[in-house]
Order: sequence, then C-alpha cells, then structure tokens
Amino acid sequence: MLYSKKIIHHFLNPKFFGKIKNAEAIGQAGNIRCGDLMKLYLKIDKKSQRIKDVKFETTGCAAAIASSDMICQIIKGKTLKEALNVRFEDIVKKLGKMPPIKVHCSVLATEALKKAADNYLAKKK
Repeated sequence: MLYSKKIIHHFLNPKFFGKIKNAEAIGQAGNIRCGDLMKLYLKIDKKSQRIKDVKFETTGCAAAIASSDMICQIIKGKTLKEALNVRFEDIVKKLGKMPPIKVHCSVLATEALKKAADNYLAKKK
C-alpha cells in the first residue's frame, strides 16, 4: 500500500474542505510540476488571536488533499504564532506512511499557512 489508512481517510472524508466567506486570511501555494494547488482560509478570533475556523480548497493528489486536511486539524484552536511552528514533518508524522515523492504535499500545506499568516499580518498594518 502506497498510502497509510489515515491518508486515505483524510482524502476520502476531508473534514475541513470548503471556503470561508470573509476569511481574515487566505494563503495559496502550488507546485506547477505536479499540478497541486492549495488554498487555505483562516478565521481568527480578534480577542484571543486563535484560529477559530480553517478551511481549504485543494486540487491535486490524495497526499495533497490529506495534507491540507491534516494541517487544518492541527492548527485549529492555535494562535497564529503557534500554528506557524507546525512543520511539514509534523503533518507527515500524523498522516503516517507516505511515498517520499509525495512529501512535498505537506511542504505545500505549510507554505499555504505561511502565506495566509503573511496575508493576515499585512491587513493588520
């Protein structure tokens, strides 16, 4: 089996798939070579600065969709600063067995998060 049961589950049943209207932050990352494109939407509580809602729209392979769903699961409820400490290795570890050639999908998820954070901070200035 190329993918872990957890990757297959997140691919077939993504909990965080969708778009947030009036999101405070949006980040996008993609890989032209493989065709993966991830868009991450954040709703941030102004008082606590915690991520109160997070959604994604991803086109790509099973690993790309599973990585997008997993980063959402990991960062929901965290502050933006805490969320930015999530590394692609954390996503891979939580998802389980992933072909080495697909690890870049978890890197894209962290890049989309970083771009969303940059987008949020730019709006606050």
